[in-house]
Amino acid sequence: MFWSRRMKNNYDVVVVGGGPGGSMAAWEAAKAGLSVCLLDKDRDVGYPVRCGEAIGDSALRQFVEPEEAWIASRITGSTLVAPNGTDVHIEFANETGYILNRRIFDYDLSRYAANAGAEMYTKSFVKDVIIEDDFIKGVKLDHLGESKEITAKIVIGADGIASQVGNAAGLKTLVKMKDMESGMQYSVSNVDVADNKMIMYVGSNYAPGGYLWIFPKGDRFANIGIGIDGKSSKIRSAKSYLDEFMENNFPDAAILTTMCGGIPCPSPMKSPIKNGLMLVGDAARLINPVTGGGIAAAMRSGLISGQIAADAIKNNDCSEKFLNRYTKRVYKEFANNHERLYRIKETIHKLNDDELNGIADKVSAIDPSKRSLGSVFKTAVYKKPSLIIDVLRIFAGF
Repeated sequence: MFWSRRMKNNYDVVVVGGGPGGSMAAWEAAKAGLSVCLLDKDRDVGYPVRCGEAIGDSALRQFVEPEEAWIASRITGSTLVAPNGTDVHIEFANETGYILNRRIFDYDLSRYAANAGAEMYTKSFVKDVIIEDDFIKGVKLDHLGESKEITAKIVIGADGIASQVGNAAGLKTLVKMKDMESGMQYSVSNVDVADNKMIMYVGSNYAPGGYLWIFPKGDRFANIGIGIDGKSSKIRSAKSYLDEFMENNFPDAAILTTMCGGIPCPSPMKSPIKNGLMLVGDAARLINPVTGGGIAAAMRSGLISGQIAADAIKNNDCSEKFLNRYTKRVYKEFANNHERLYRIKETIHKLNDDELNGIADKVSAIDPSKRSLGSVFKTAVYKKPSLIIDVLRIFAGF
């Protein structure tokens, strides 16, 4: 006789998507004593890996104490390479960054949620939501070849930028083409790169309308990837730029994995909620518009959604009006900064190679001990005083 845990037909909360945002939401809701079902469409949580895997130490410690198994490398600085080859080195004075082993990291976050009481089911593809009296009341899914319906007081959509949950609920989740970059990344071995430095290349010869990155993972292993704007990708593919870079710089590298697809760099959704529904992370467009990174934002929005779900159920009020507390907290805690970053991104992407070279020269003239990411951005937007205020607000204290 084989043991098999049976999925129930009703829960307090159903979370769709087992990434960092979904696991944080499930973990927080389960800690509050709610019955929670966490669904993921893939066979394994954390696989396949779909990002560059970078996050800051302070950002991660808001939620969990980092475990050694998660950390591929510790980052203490970055290098920005201008179109003319000028290197701008920045040391992180008060911060350490990590390049994560996302497969292990995501898996462990889902394990934390399960240990708190959440039920976890993989190979569960959510295809629709259940709507009754204008309230989201659950989800329709295929689980191991069987069609099922699960009802819930609240559904949390953490199912990525192409959120099936958000679309089915009628939320406008579509990202404008101008805010989608064409991306590709190789995980490679046999490369000689510093284990503690990120490197980013900008300019039309490297990555028009975006940037090319090297994120080291230790022991001659790295993620090397690129994101270019959609307009440029119609002329020449991201793969072509990346392959040329690899041929010129790492001809002996061995490619272990390849990822490709769209990289969303939008502004946040204004209202990622409906009656009985909250969207978190990429599903709510909570992504850093400049870098395309979204791990910390997913975790923060997931945590907030789990807390608000507990409050809503306790108050027997899962209406959009009550759940707007989620939206307000998200904007207060970080999404306002994302809107500022979006305005900065719009300016940076209009810079030509000569302007980028000029920025590199000006930042290089700054005393190395006083250089920061803030100084780079202030130099980049110096012709737009209103954006300098945005930069100061974002980088206050950094």
